[in-house]
Amino acid sequence: MNHTSDTWSSQLGFILATVGSAVGIGSIWKFPYEVGSNGGSSFVLFYVAGLVLIVVPLMFAEFAIGRRGHGDSVASIRAVALASNTSTRWAVAGLLGVLTTFLILSFYSVIGGFTIGYAFETAVRGLPASDAASVQQSYQSFIAAPGRLLAYHALFMAATAVIVMRGVANGIETAAKILMPVLAVLMIALTVYSIVEGDVIAALRFQFKVDWTALTPRAALEALGLGFFSIGVGLGLMITYAAYSRPDIDLKRVALISVLADTAISFLAGFAVFPIVFAHGLDPASGPGLVFVTLPLAFAQMPWGTIPAVTFFLLLFVAALASAISMLEIVTALLMRRFAWPRMPTTVLAAAACFLAGTASLLSFNRWAHYYPLQSVDKFATATLFDLLDHLTSNVLLPLGGFAIALFAGWVVPYEMLAKELRLTPVGAAVLRFMLRYVAPAGIAAATAFSFA
Repeated sequence: MNHTSDTWSSQLGFILATVGSAVGIGSIWKFPYEVGSNGGSSFVLFYVAGLVLIVVPLMFAEFAIGRRGHGDSVASIRAVALASNTSTRWAVAGLLGVLTTFLILSFYSVIGGFTIGYAFETAVRGLPASDAASVQQSYQSFIAAPGRLLAYHALFMAATAVIVMRGVANGIETAAKILMPVLAVLMIALTVYSIVEGDVIAALRFQFKVDWTALTPRAALEALGLGFFSIGVGLGLMITYAAYSRPDIDLKRVALISVLADTAISFLAGFAVFPIVFAHGLDPASGPGLVFVTLPLAFAQMPWGTIPAVTFFLLLFVAALASAISMLEIVTALLMRRFAWPRMPTTVLAAAACFLAGTASLLSFNRWAHYYPLQSVDKFATATLFDLLDHLTSNVLLPLGGFAIALFAGWVVPYEMLAKELRLTPVGAAVLRFMLRYVAPAGIAAATAFSFA
């Protein structure tokens, strides 16, 4: 059974759900520390260029394939391949996307649990003392308790599963209509607070003053990988979501709004983070610790800092949940079609499997913190299981999935089909085909090659 009877109840619901899938931890958690780690504004240039030249064309392609195929990512690619009189083996690209999504969600849920834990414990206990040693000790104590992290991990996955098991319109769409306005309010409030209390001039200079010496291939790779991670192309996620869209919904508009919203949230995240960081003389390139160590230190040094701290971690939780919903849905949709199972038990099974797989990443923060599977490889000598999964999915599997979809849409799918589903003019369809055939694959291949350099 390739077709689905689930549909979005409105274009607004589809847009909010798609924005929710794109605006996740990748926009709020990874974007600030990736910018800080790669020289600021030069990284932003690569990020925006990657969105325009690669991510947007791939998103268009996935939307068109999903609407035409009207099924999960594997079924849709298979159906479009059949309609294009070509091999159905292209459906392997959809299967790769589901596998990648499963792996991402397994460790994504762990970090989602972190946001719950930090929001709750900060609200109940307050912030630690305002010195770096106390904040670092607080973080180390938090991650050193696997039982507590496991509970937060389970709570986050359970919240995701409850929404997905309710279906597309009653579950995912309804949740998006609540979560996205909440996220917008929290983000704007925190950004205003940061601008008032922090050093906004330094933040502006850091994000927008181009440092040509930082325009390196490595920065390009990280920027492209973040684009894939945050928007979700290459996973087949957009294929699955587009399969639920009615013929009257303008896919082109949904795609552009989603990318613009994600980019806006990413920049707002920078303004919510960097003014505070610079105002207190902290390191903007402190990696993932920017969120769980550096920012709590800054908040602890402020009067009434507990309130913006709790707001920030609630913001992270809302963004993470909205994105996790879409990832669990793509796994659930495939299992439902493949085995003809009802939605509720399928969702529970998929969520339980992700939860169990995520325990490996969770233990990487404590009991397995010094277990380095690839320690014989210089580049990964100190990489934990969590680090390896993050690198594998963001810098290898996601680009590989995007590469396959670009080739399929650019060289196999008739451009008339893309034009019809996306309502493109002949010129627009020709431009999209050129981007999918040459620009996107070349950019993805080049960036991926540097991940092994």
